[in-house]
Amino acid sequence: MRYLFLLLFSFCFLPVFAQVTINGRVLDARSQQPLEGAVVGDAVTGTQVLTNASGQFRIVLASRFDTLLVQRATHRLQKLVVPQNRKQLVILLQPLAVNLQEVVVRGYETRRPLLQTAGSIGLLEKRDLERFSETTLVPALNTIPGVRMEERATGSYRLSIRGSSLRAPFGVRNVKVYLNEVPLVEANSTLPLNLLDAATIGSVEVIKGPAGNTYGAGTGGTVLLETVRPAPGETSVSAGGLVGSFGLRRAFVSAAVGSEKSNFLVRYDRQELDGYREHSALDRKTLLVSGQLNPSEKQTFSFHGYYSDLYYELPGALTRAQFEQNPRAARQLNKDQQASIDLSALNLGLVHTYRFNDAWSNTTSVFGVFSFFDNPFPTDYERNTNQAFGGRSRTTYRTALAGLPTRFTLGVEGYRSFMNSRHYNNKAGQTDTLRFDDEIVQKQGFVFGQAEVDLPANFILTLGASLNSVQYQLTRVYDAAMASSVPTQRRNLDPQFSPRVGLVKVITPQLSAHASVSAGFSPPTDAEIRPSTGSFNTSLQPEKGLNYEAGIRGNALNRRLTYDVVGFWFKLKETIVVRTNAQDQDEFLNAGATRQQGMEAALGYAVVQAPTQTLRQVRLWSTYAFSHFRFQEYQSDENDYSGNRLTGTPRHVLTLGLDANTKPGFYLHATANYTSDIPLNDANTVYASEYYLFGGRLGFRRTFLGSWELDVYTGVDNATDRDYSLGNDLNGFGGRYFQAAPGRSYYGGVQLKKSF
Repeated sequence: MRYLFLLLFSFCFLPVFAQVTINGRVLDARSQQPLEGAVVGDAVTGTQVLTNASGQFRIVLASRFDTLLVQRATHRLQKLVVPQNRKQLVILLQPLAVNLQEVVVRGYETRRPLLQTAGSIGLLEKRDLERFSETTLVPALNTIPGVRMEERATGSYRLSIRGSSLRAPFGVRNVKVYLNEVPLVEANSTLPLNLLDAATIGSVEVIKGPAGNTYGAGTGGTVLLETVRPAPGETSVSAGGLVGSFGLRRAFVSAAVGSEKSNFLVRYDRQELDGYREHSALDRKTLLVSGQLNPSEKQTFSFHGYYSDLYYELPGALTRAQFEQNPRAARQLNKDQQASIDLSALNLGLVHTYRFNDAWSNTTSVFGVFSFFDNPFPTDYERNTNQAFGGRSRTTYRTALAGLPTRFTLGVEGYRSFMNSRHYNNKAGQTDTLRFDDEIVQKQGFVFGQAEVDLPANFILTLGASLNSVQYQLTRVYDAAMASSVPTQRRNLDPQFSPRVGLVKVITPQLSAHASVSAGFSPPTDAEIRPSTGSFNTSLQPEKGLNYEAGIRGNALNRRLTYDVVGFWFKLKETIVVRTNAQDQDEFLNAGATRQQGMEAALGYAVVQAPTQTLRQVRLWSTYAFSHFRFQEYQSDENDYSGNRLTGTPRHVLTLGLDANTKPGFYLHATANYTSDIPLNDANTVYASEYYLFGGRLGFRRTFLGSWELDVYTGVDNATDRDYSLGNDLNGFGGRYFQAAPGRSYYGGVQLKKSF
C-alpha cells in the first residue's frame, strides 16, 4: 500500500518535471523586426539554440519551471520564466545601440530601414523619451538636431522644425502631425500639442523639411507619433506617481491585455502644477484607449480614443527690464483679466490594413476630432466649438520592372472641419458684450503618388508628388460693429503641386549616402486669415518652399559608433510672419522670401557594450544644428529687413548626453545643452541671450518575483538655475518679448508594473 501511494504521488508531480518544448520568435523591441543569431538557452541544463533569419527558435526545457536566457551581442540580456501552458513565445529584446540597418522608419511611406531612406529623419523611442521627466516632450524633442520645441507658458507649446516657428505664436503650424497614422487637426488648422500627455507617447518620428509628396501641406516637416502599446502576449497593470518643484504632482494607472492576435490598452494620467511664474498653474487629465486586432495574416485593425481635459493660466510676456528684475513675475494685465486656456478634446481614429497578396496592400484610416475651447485673453474672450472629420487611404503595389524591384503607392487624404467662434469683451475672466460670432468651414485634401525602384549597384530611387487643395468659408453671423449683416466670404487657394525626388546609395551594410529635392507649401491657417482683430485677411498667400539636402549615415567599430550628418538649402517664398499691434492682437503678413541653409549632425558611441557584465552599457552621444537663416527679400513699410537673421531661430544648438545602465538595475541619464542667442524681432535689434542647461535622471529599475517591475527615479532640470527665456513672443509690442522658463527644479517618482 505504501508503494502504491508513492507511485500515485509521483504521477501527480510528473508534469512538473516533464520536458516541455517551446517554440517562439525573438524580435527587436524598437523595430519589431526578427533577430537572427540570438542565443536562447535553458538556465538549468545549459542547452542553447540560435534563432533563424525569421527570429524563430525551438528549444526543449527540462521543466516548465526552467528559466530562459535570451541574449544577443547588440541587445540586452533577458531572463524569463515560461508562462504556464504557453508553448509559443514572442520575446522582445531591447537594443544596446542604434543599428541603422534594423531601425525601420515609416517616413515617406517607405517602411524601409533608416540606412535605405533618402531624407533627414529624427527618431525617438520610448527609452529616449524616458531619459527625462514624463511631464513634457520638450527636452526629448530638443535632442533631435534641427527641431526646437518651446514652452511659452506652462503647457503652451510651440514646435519649430528648421526655423518654422516664425508663424507659430500658439500651437503648431506648417508642420503636419499624425497620431497612430491618423492626422491630428483642429478646425482652425492649428494643433495644440499640450493636449497630448508625454507619457502616453511610445515613439516619435520627425521628417525634417517639406514632405508634401506623401503628407500634403507643411513646409516645416512632419511628425509621426505612436502611442504606447502592449507587447505581444503582455497582460499587465501599472501605476505610478511623481512629485517635483513648483507644486508638480502627477499620477497614472494603466491596464494592458495582449496576445498574438490582439492587444488592448487603457491609461489615465493626471498632472497638476502650481507653476514657476505667477499665474501659470496647470491641470491636465488624459484618457487613452487603444487596441489592435489581427483576425488573420492578411488584415489588421487598430483604433484609439484620446480624451484630454486641459486648463492652464497665461502669465504673459515681460519686457527685458521686468524679466531681469523678476523672471517669475506675470504681466499684471494677464492677472487682472484672468488670462487662461480651458480646452477639452476627443480624438478618435480607426486604421485598417489589408494585404491582398504579396503584391497588393491597402491601409485606410478614418478620424474625428471634437474640441471645446475657452480663452479669456487680455484683449478679448474667445469661445470656440470645433469638429473635424476625415480620412486617409493608400494602396501599395509591389512588382518588378525590367527585373528591378519596384513599389508604387497611390493615396488620398482629406478632411472637413467646422468651427463656431465667438469673441466677447473680457471682463476679469468673464464673457461680456459679444463682439462677433463666426462660423468657419475648412476643406483640405490632397492626392499623392510615389514610386520606389531598387536600381543596380545598391541605388534606391524615389519619385513622388502630391496635388493639394484648400478652401475656407467664413460666415459672420453677428458683428457688433456692423449695422447690417455680413455676407459669407470664401477663400479658395490655387491647387498646389509638391514633387519630391530622392536617391540613396547603400555603400556598405554600415554606410549609405542620400540626396533629395522636395517642394512644399503651407497655407495660411484660419487663425491667420481671421486673426483676433476680427478681420478676414484675403490677401495672405500660402508659403512655398524648395528644399535641397544631402547626407551620410552609418555605423562603425562593430556598431559601437553611429553617425548621421546632413546639409540642406531651403528657400521659402511668401514667408508668413507675425506681429503684435498696440491692442496686443496678432496680425500676419507675407514677408517676401527667406533663405535657410544649415547642417545637422548626430553622433553616438558605445564606450561599454557588455550585456552580461555588471556595467552593461555606457554611451556618449551628441547632436548639433547650425542654422544660417536669413530674410532674403523683406520690405515692411519703410523698413528693409533683407539680409537680417530669421526671427526666433538660434544659430547654434549643441546637445551632449551620457547614458549608463547596470546589471543590478541602476541607470543614469545626463544631458547638457547650449543654445546661442536668438533674434526676437525682424529688425534684429533685440536678442535673447545664449544659455547653457544641465540636467539628469538617476534611477533603479528591476524585475522581481518574476512578474513585478519597479522603477524608482529622481532628477533635476536646469541644475545651474540659469535665467533664460523659452518660447519668446516674436515682434512683441511694447518690448514684451520674454517668457521666463523654470529655474532649477527637482522631481522624483516611482512606477510599479505587474505582469500576468
